Amino acid sequence: MPYLIDGHNLIGKLPDLSLRDIDDEIQLITLLQDFCHRQQKSVEVYFDNAPPGSSRVNHYGAVKAVFVRSGKTADQAIVQRLKALRQAARNWTVVSSDHQVQKAAHASQAKVLSAEEFAQTLFASPHPANPTEEKPDRLLQESEIEDWLKLFQHRKNN
Repeated sequence: MPYLIDGHNLIGKLPDLSLRDIDDEIQLITLLQDFCHRQQKSVEVYFDNAPPGSSRVNHYGAVKAVFVRSGKTADQAIVQRLKALRQAARNWTVVSSDHQVQKAAHASQAKVLSAEEFAQTLFASPHPANPTEEKPDRLLQESEIEDWLKLFQHRKNN
């Protein structure tokens, strides 16, 4: 199930991010990329106040970042996106603590998570095992040691 996320709303609920950070949006996008990779999900994240001259939409792997130009809010863009999705909106999860956005999501039959709930999910989701990661050494059983000694002794004698 893909996510529609109110970016600045979520940033305000994350412990290590601040809306005062100059790179708060890219920090969130990085966290979301990791989340998408671990959970095999896709995300559309909406930010208010797009910087002048910047692209409105940027793709970062499974993360689509929509920077909403002044005159319109991220909340309004999310509601508009839900309307454009029509019946498919029920297949999406909207992440926002804004009551108007939640109300629109419910009306569209989308699942709703508050920014606080999603923040917990963001950090609680397990990392998949890295197949290239070495396994820790384990102690051999005495019987295994004896088997190895016999094998090497046999080779030495041949």
